[in-house]
Amino acid sequence: MAAVLDGIRIIDFTRVLAGPFATRILADYGAEVIKIQPTFEEETENWAKGYYNNWNRNKLGISLNLSQPGAIDIVKKLIKISDVVMENFSPRVMANWKLDYSNLKKVRPDIIMVSLSAMGHTGAWRNYVGFGPTIQAFSGITHLTSFPGKPALGMGTSFADHVAGLFAAVAVLAALEYRLQTGKGQYIDISQLEAMCTLLAPTLMDCAINGEVARPLGNSSARAAPYGVYRCHGDDRWCAIAVFSDEEWQAFCSVLGNPAWCKQSKFATLSSRLENTGELNQLVEDWTRQHSAEEVMVSLQQAGIAAGVVQSARDIAQDIQLEARNFFIQLDHPELGRTTMDGMPIKLSRTSPNFRCCAPTLGRDNNYVLRNLLRLSEEEIAANKSILS
Repeated sequence: MAAVLDGIRIIDFTRVLAGPFATRILADYGAEVIKIQPTFEEETENWAKGYYNNWNRNKLGISLNLSQPGAIDIVKKLIKISDVVMENFSPRVMANWKLDYSNLKKVRPDIIMVSLSAMGHTGAWRNYVGFGPTIQAFSGITHLTSFPGKPALGMGTSFADHVAGLFAAVAVLAALEYRLQTGKGQYIDISQLEAMCTLLAPTLMDCAINGEVARPLGNSSARAAPYGVYRCHGDDRWCAIAVFSDEEWQAFCSVLGNPAWCKQSKFATLSSRLENTGELNQLVEDWTRQHSAEEVMVSLQQAGIAAGVVQSARDIAQDIQLEARNFFIQLDHPELGRTTMDGMPIKLSRTSPNFRCCAPTLGRDNNYVLRNLLRLSEEEIAANKSILS
């Protein structure tokens, strides 16, 4: 059975995480993604590493020294037979190579191009560069996920890259549908900053309309109590708990055996619990410390209360739910050996993703791209040898 994106070819200039994540999604569903691999040293040293391998599976790779005009000519030949070009450089890079949208349209008028930059390609900050943590700081989420009165900690992961990557993948699908209907390609300009700010829309609206300035709450919530991460029995074991309604509070108290403190008036309603969160959290943790994180989660979930173990990487690797869903996949890598990585969380009933190959080592697919796709002669390949290694 054909894959969802079978027949779609994508030229991938992306690097690090946001762009590679987007093109990996498309590659998992059958798109032929050809990764343009720069040959300068700071990039080539990463080709065999786990991080690069994880975000670039199912892709082909052609090594090109893009500082050479001959390499740009090869890229343009590839674009002529491709559907999408995606890049996540700062705005000036593709223009310097004469590979910006205005030039790509001359090569293929219906090409779809995606630029995934920190700030977008317009505005006073368009040339600013940034990675996930930078974007998170700009968006305000680093501030909001901190603890009151404490220095900003950050989220510990490049969450913004994943958010922007998802936006980019969806944008490509929308543009492909538009081209199918109209025969026209288009340029897609995605700002990672704006992608993150969409997650804070209610907070931004509250500030704009009501003048309410959102403040860091740490593990607390203005809409639930108890709400937070509570220490459990064992070494560094925790469970997250969220109780929103008074009905959930009654169920929570029942799980705890209805201790006397549950009946106190200062905990009787959500508003009173919010006023006494410090004392409440201590009482809740006195209970959770007596049980394993798994026991806390299961007992509360059975009562209809949102609760989850704060899992470590070891926990996730052994998670029975992820295993039941076939979340983890294994692929062979010529240097890393048998590798395990995350699969695809989207389950389509008719067209499942296909995990075909590990990430390309440097120049792994030069032969296929040059001979099979571009149909270059041996003489032409020999003449371009210097830009391919």
